[in-house]
Amino acid sequence: MAKRYATGTLAVQGVDLDIARGDFLALLGPSGCGKSTLLRMIAGLIPVSEGALDFPADAAARRSIGFVFQEPTLMPWASALRNVALPLELAGTPRREAEARAAEMLARVELAGFEHAYPRALSGGMKMRVSIARALVTKPRLLLMDEPFAALDEITRFRLNADLLDLWRAERFTVIFVTHSVFESVFLAERIVVMAPRPGRIVRELSVPAEDRAAPEFRTSATYAAHCREVSHALAEAMEGA
Repeated sequence: MAKRYATGTLAVQGVDLDIARGDFLALLGPSGCGKSTLLRMIAGLIPVSEGALDFPADAAARRSIGFVFQEPTLMPWASALRNVALPLELAGTPRREAEARAAEMLARVELAGFEHAYPRALSGGMKMRVSIARALVTKPRLLLMDEPFAALDEITRFRLNADLLDLWRAERFTVIFVTHSVFESVFLAERIVVMAPRPGRIVRELSVPAEDRAAPEFRTSATYAAHCREVSHALAEAMEGA
């Protein structure tokens, strides 16, 4: 699969990737390596120039995609509840049902009691929780996340990483997560796809076994440090070959 823009820039080339239902996959690489472009092609936001995306045949499955952008992109004039309920209402869900489901999802992301708060009254981490709730309220089969925590402080980022993992383990939706962070990719993902720029391409795939990630205090363990070193070396090699 490839993407060439009208300017002639070849942003992504030769991407061949199989993703199974329930996978948590991280796309890791420097700026300009096509991570976000690849994510937008998967979402159907931009067309593929060469190759194809193989989605389930039924239209409902193709629509079952949630997208969390780098910024929360909330409607400033609407409450947290109304922001989360919006995708349901656009799909024709009655307002009372949409609001009930939105309130339930806000509780799932630990924002119970903030249903009627407006974005201006929420912290950066809380806004991102609302954005995640909005993406998940339709119960998507595929969740696409484009560096959603990059602008947050380290403590908030760690907490949201852990909360995202809890949601994924409970629901087992498929996640494709774009990040620049080796440490974040190792903590979150079962599979880490390392990309190199000019043009964007996959150069290596690594795995973090489930039994390692399930261990208590994984983030402070020697196992975690070893995986981070392996992924860091793979990223450095990708940059050297760019």
